[in-house]
Amino acid sequence: MREQYPWHKEVRQRLAGLRTRLPHALLLKGAQGAGKLDLAMNFAQSVLCEQPLAGGEACDACPSCHWFQQESHPDFRLIQPDALAQTEASVTDNSKKPARQITVDQVRALADFSNLSAHRGGYRVVLVYPAEAMNLNAANALLKTLEEPQGQMLFILVTHKPQHLLPTILSRCHSMPVAMPSMQASIAWLEQQAIDDPAKRLAQAGFSPLLAMDLTEESASEHEKVLRALMQPEQMDEFELAEQLKSKRVEPIQLIQWLQQWCYDLGSLKLAAKVRYHPDLQDSICRLSNGLAMFDLLKMQKELSIAKREAYHPLEPKLLFESLFAAYRQMLRIRAS
Repeated sequence: MREQYPWHKEVRQRLAGLRTRLPHALLLKGAQGAGKLDLAMNFAQSVLCEQPLAGGEACDACPSCHWFQQESHPDFRLIQPDALAQTEASVTDNSKKPARQITVDQVRALADFSNLSAHRGGYRVVLVYPAEAMNLNAANALLKTLEEPQGQMLFILVTHKPQHLLPTILSRCHSMPVAMPSMQASIAWLEQQAIDDPAKRLAQAGFSPLLAMDLTEESASEHEKVLRALMQPEQMDEFELAEQLKSKRVEPIQLIQWLQQWCYDLGSLKLAAKVRYHPDLQDSICRLSNGLAMFDLLKMQKELSIAKREAYHPLEPKLLFESLFAAYRQMLRIRAS
């Protein structure tokens, strides 16, 4: 069984309440980093468990639990993009980039699975993660399966962005929100994991405790480097900085999120005298925001939103980094040297 997080206690109780009459499709939705996948995997294991505990949790001891832990359960399928399924060790520099979408072929491959009887005579479970990664053809293929349920079969869809799913899919799912823990609860949990300066780490991760746990020292170092450049835009060399980030394999989506957090604080301090993500850098943010025009800030935020939608496309990261840093300097009306 995967880790059970303290902030999931209430939603675990609600899931246990569904055990007497499981829906055909369950949708777990919430912000990224709330632990939805671990929650879904634990629930899937409990549904397949042959000797569940009194509270509905999996026993971790029966043959079904053993197969599940070994990722070989015949009545379970995990549908996810190849980019998540493929380990770093299996990727070479010359290999084709793994897909970041769930394809129609992956969903169609469920046809045989859905028509078979359960190996252990109970439920068959399909977990789709993240559900918003389905392309349109895959989503339509899944919809057809949801419209024609086959016996004791449970679909668990896990999503960070339910608004990106087809309304017809949403209407066929029992929806269950998974809330992010409070800041105090997140800090307390990170302290238990022996994380230094948990409040700062939490802010860097957008207040997600699990994303904060995943921040590596190298990632934190690159984040600090970017923040130093943002605080001193007059001295920024966008070409050199872009080259450094590329050499450290910083993902475009990561830089975009850092810039979005920084721009959010610039606007928040200007309009509401509050800083959310960088409280320790408030003086620098105040200096920069004083002469900042809101029109220019909104233009920058729009550019970041567009870049975020295109962040996974096969483009040259260095060129994107240079473009975003140049746009940042232009927002602050700093001429290129």
